[in-house]
Amino acid sequence: MSNLVQKDKQYVWHPFTQMLTAPSPLVIVKAKDTILTDEHGNEYIDVNSSWWVNVHGHGRPELKKALEMQFEQVDHVIFAGATHPKAIELSERICKLLSGNFTKVFFSDDGSTAVEVALKMVFQFWHNQNIPKKRIVALEGAYHGDTFGAMSIGQRGYFNEPFEHFFFDVDFLPFPDGANESEILVRAQKLADSGEIAGLIVEPLVQGSAGMRMYSAEFLDKLVRIFKNAQAKIIFDEIMTGWGRTGEMFAMNYCAELPDITCLSKGLTGGVLPLGLTVATDELYNAFLSEDKLKALLHGHSYTGNPLACAVACASMDIFEQEETKHNRKRVADKMSEFVKRLEGDKRFSNVRSMGTIFAADIQTQSESSYFSSIRDEVYHHFLSNGVLCRPLGNVVFFNPPYCITDDELEKCFEVLVDFKN
Repeated sequence: MSNLVQKDKQYVWHPFTQMLTAPSPLVIVKAKDTILTDEHGNEYIDVNSSWWVNVHGHGRPELKKALEMQFEQVDHVIFAGATHPKAIELSERICKLLSGNFTKVFFSDDGSTAVEVALKMVFQFWHNQNIPKKRIVALEGAYHGDTFGAMSIGQRGYFNEPFEHFFFDVDFLPFPDGANESEILVRAQKLADSGEIAGLIVEPLVQGSAGMRMYSAEFLDKLVRIFKNAQAKIIFDEIMTGWGRTGEMFAMNYCAELPDITCLSKGLTGGVLPLGLTVATDELYNAFLSEDKLKALLHGHSYTGNPLACAVACASMDIFEQEETKHNRKRVADKMSEFVKRLEGDKRFSNVRSMGTIFAADIQTQSESSYFSSIRDEVYHHFLSNGVLCRPLGNVVFFNPPYCITDDELEKCFEVLVDFKN
């Protein structure tokens, strides 16, 4: 055990980790493009983009340059009563990039806080108008973050069981599996008819942490239309699905019915710095305008609108606009689609699927098919021993690599999965 690992075990408490039984962590000392290098010189393909954030690859010089230039100008400044050029630039570019009528950007720190802000916006939208709408609708299996509001609208049990007595009530609809869509829409209509629904929140088209579960834009349009007709506000959590993951820049680009609020994070800064955005329409924003100061959105964070993060996000958006990035996204998406076809008939896997640059497959197992499936550790160590850092969701193996991943690196990831013996 190295000195670094010993000190890690002595001082560090890792996320989503049972510290008593977990193996020693990798000590990563270098990251470049898709490759992570540990303290012993071993290399690993980062096929899950370091928790889905590192969309451009590690060590992009454009992002480093933006960070250095901004540090020379303004490193941080209070964002109440002050602003700065990069926050203004980023807000304008985001609003112009998104479909729909988005006009206002609220800054926070990460995906969880972006969702938290969205919920507060919806609840206060109705409160400011003295309209008693206080219920939220979400989908079963959802993951929207780990703050208390975000946990309330996510999957109950598993991670959240110790805290559930603190959660507010939520109306959950079943996940649409293709066979139950009509039944879900009937239940949704009954909820909408109650006149009490403040808002609907979904991960559009792909539920990430639930196991990369995918559903159709046609169903989502029908669901959103039901709640829009009941004047409920619609939130799309595009924290994972945004920035090209589904093939389009945002999952909402597949939809005819657009949300009132969009939550963004993860790939926003290319995985370099934490930043969350909650983007809203004028209709929503105008409900907070009043001579009464208590009707303002009284929410903020110490690092709201951090100039360094905003500068890197603007540089990240420059990279998204490059033809090379667009080509790579399509190339990776095509490779994922081809791999799905290669696995047809392989009885070790079920529900093999892809959307854009995301590939996922369920490994057939005799144990429980859940996040805590015992096969998860076997798969993780199999990939690690073959030079790939892949963090399965229980028995679900998924790839969502940086867009700069090479064809050879992708092929290696595919071969490692095919070689897995369970």
